[in-house]
Amino acid sequence: MTAIYAIVETGGKQYRVTEGLTLDVELLGVPDGDTVELDKVLLIGGESGITVGAPYLEGAKVVADVAGEVKGEKIIVFKYKSKVRYRRKTGHRQHFTRIQIKSIQA
Repeated sequence: MTAIYAIVETGGKQYRVTEGLTLDVELLGVPDGDTVELDKVLLIGGESGITVGAPYLEGAKVVADVAGEVKGEKIIVFKYKSKVRYRRKTGHRQHFTRIQIKSIQA
């Protein structure tokens, strides 16, 4: 038995999602505990086959619960120029929104 899955676009990136999956997406600005609907569904697949949109599927959406905001891994940015004693070290941690997929509606 194959579970229903979908490919959605949010924050300029594409994700393959199934029901119950928890993933980190670009910051949505939605408070914790709210429900968000991702309506840019590119593809829905499952037991009955695959449906592909052009570019998006009409009326399809993925409903998810917002589990909070998290920070990603630290990225070190190190600038260096030889022979002139120039060194700059900074770090960056990207903010993400953690969501849990509730349902996929075709």
